[in-house]
Amino acid sequence: MDTPPTDQLSSRLRQRLSAPAMLDLTQRLIAIPSENPPGNHYQDCARVLLDELRRLGFDDVRSVGACVLASAGAGTRALYFSGHYDVVPAQSRQQFQPRVEGANLFGRGSSDMKSGLAAMIHAAAAARDEGLLETGRIAIVLVPDEETAGPLGSRHLDSLGLLGRDAIGMLTPEPTGGVIWNANRGAISLRATMRGKAAHVGRQFEGVNAFERALPALARLAALKQEVELRETLHNIAPPAARKSILMLGGRAEAGANFNVTPDFFSFTIDRRINPEENLDEEKRRLLDALEGFEIETLQQEPSASTPAQSPLGAILTRHIASITGKPPAVELCPGLLETRFYAARAIPAFAYGPGLLTVSHGPNEFVPISHIAACALIYALTAADLFL
Repeated sequence: MDTPPTDQLSSRLRQRLSAPAMLDLTQRLIAIPSENPPGNHYQDCARVLLDELRRLGFDDVRSVGACVLASAGAGTRALYFSGHYDVVPAQSRQQFQPRVEGANLFGRGSSDMKSGLAAMIHAAAAARDEGLLETGRIAIVLVPDEETAGPLGSRHLDSLGLLGRDAIGMLTPEPTGGVIWNANRGAISLRATMRGKAAHVGRQFEGVNAFERALPALARLAALKQEVELRETLHNIAPPAARKSILMLGGRAEAGANFNVTPDFFSFTIDRRINPEENLDEEKRRLLDALEGFEIETLQQEPSASTPAQSPLGAILTRHIASITGKPPAVELCPGLLETRFYAARAIPAFAYGPGLLTVSHGPNEFVPISHIAACALIYALTAADLFL
């Protein structure tokens, strides 16, 4: 019996995808401490990526600020492979010394998402070399600043009109842990500061206690939190407790100069994560009403976004994940922000799926199963080939 065409193609692509080369690129990227904040070593990381794209023969390889762009294939229709090379700050410098232990690669960014960058770059090259990109092209977009909402990354490219040109879809290799993310929550992150006047505790009547002035607002916010966190999204997400909308108070809080001085300021953060069914402007208005009298700094304000799971790109991606991993993936709402939102805002189908694990990303023992890198690359290459049929 003849081998099915998809199996034949999968076999040929596996031969083109060099697992050692992808592992090597991932290790070289991990060794660069591209921490954000504050935004360290962006140019060093971009240089490694530019060199790899040129080595693999990509077209139109260039940098735009700290962003790296390239393409593979012909035709005007474009499938975007987009990812970020910044990482959250490490718990120790040893995290920037990649190490292989058994079947896993450890290091900061191994899961989120430098292994994903290696997978998608090599996937695009393999699809091109196999002659699968004659009716379309893969646009490579590698950006910094994802961990801080993208001012030097996707937001910058979007402002220049360089994001999503001729796009029929977008994939990003976030550490989804085997599921597909087709949607993300929005975010409203604020820092609220109440002012007062310092005085020695023995003469506190001469001061103004900023903490005490803030107490009525804290009560209003606590009541709002109770109401907000009764709401649940209709999107699929596990476990059930994750369905609830989110209002977190006091992630960062500080006040005054010492225990025996009336605090001349009290400052704290509010992190509101809205489900796709909620309205960003309305939810921010409710927060600001509760915070009347405070100085407000907006740390981030980002919309939720979603793509129908049944879109052609979603169906193709789902099918190839199932064929390569042997398990149909769940399609879920991401608990945080995703850069898919920049594309979904333009009605471009956008999904996240990567080799990493959300459960270990950002932690002190971040790792990626090495076999997942090659599997993800194969899934990306097959998805592109199928989309351009």
